[in-house]
Amino acid sequence: MTNNIILDTGPLVALLDRSDRFHSWAVETWKTSSFPLLTCEAVISESCFLLRRVQGGEDAIMGLLSRGHIRVSFKLDGEVETIRELMRRYQNVPMSFADACLVRMSETIASSSIFTLDSDFSIYRKQGNQTIAIVSPLFQ
Repeated sequence: MTNNIILDTGPLVALLDRSDRFHSWAVETWKTSSFPLLTCEAVISESCFLLRRVQGGEDAIMGLLSRGHIRVSFKLDGEVETIRELMRRYQNVPMSFADACLVRMSETIASSSIFTLDSDFSIYRKQGNQTIAIVSPLFQ
């Protein structure tokens, strides 16, 4: 894996929810990752919401942040119009706010890959026309 891994909601939820069909894949991929994994607050929020009924799920996310395994490295200030334009460009998909933030992160973080379970990242482009490197069992 590249050194700059951008973490999406799906793999984080799969890592912490043993009943998730991608749990084993997420655990194995996590073991080979270079830390910290980078993400945005939207992914943390989505993940906490999805894990609210998993015993200790939300606390586990906070623990990963606290220990530095995950780092929120995206600041929306200064990026609002870029995010807005991405969401407009991909409104037919549609692109979520979190996905727009991750695409923007991939544009600003050199040699990055997005760790995801979302097939929409095969459609999204950075810098307008460049494919985004993806770490996913959907594309192996």
